[in-house]
Amino acid sequence: MDKTQTNRHRIRYTEVAPEGTGFLRGLEEYIESTTLEPLLVELVKIRASQINGCAFCLDMHTKDARDKGETEQRLYGVSTWREAPYYSPRERAAIEWSEVITRISEYHNLDEIYDRVKEHFSDKEMVDLTLAIDAINSWNRLAIVFKSPAGSYHPDHPVTKK
Repeated sequence: MDKTQTNRHRIRYTEVAPEGTGFLRGLEEYIESTTLEPLLVELVKIRASQINGCAFCLDMHTKDARDKGETEQRLYGVSTWREAPYYSPRERAAIEWSEVITRISEYHNLDEIYDRVKEHFSDKEMVDLTLAIDAINSWNRLAIVFKSPAGSYHPDHPVTKK
């Protein structure tokens, strides 16, 4: 099978359904207005995108994280955050929560994890963090099924922004 056929962009969902994807953009704007640290938000987006296998979103959020000052070492270590010593306890909690929300069907008793994560976030931050993870999971699903081309995102280019 020709690789150009399997990797072709199927639908430009932000153009075809701007009203629907506009709600996700609005959620992203809300998340940006919260007290959550921008780099922490990027880390949870990166982790969810790794789990979901979304190359487009992984490319986007690693580029955005770099633009916000994130180091290469920390970007490379996100998938191994448990063994990597360079994440704060709050970042670790957020990344773990990203894994839980992204793989929610695998967790039947969230109490222990919730309590551990809650030590680092206020009630509002817990909701905001969960909304950020929900948003990236939605974007991941759109980008994967409609084959958004990985590598095409440029942080300063409005057409490639979600």
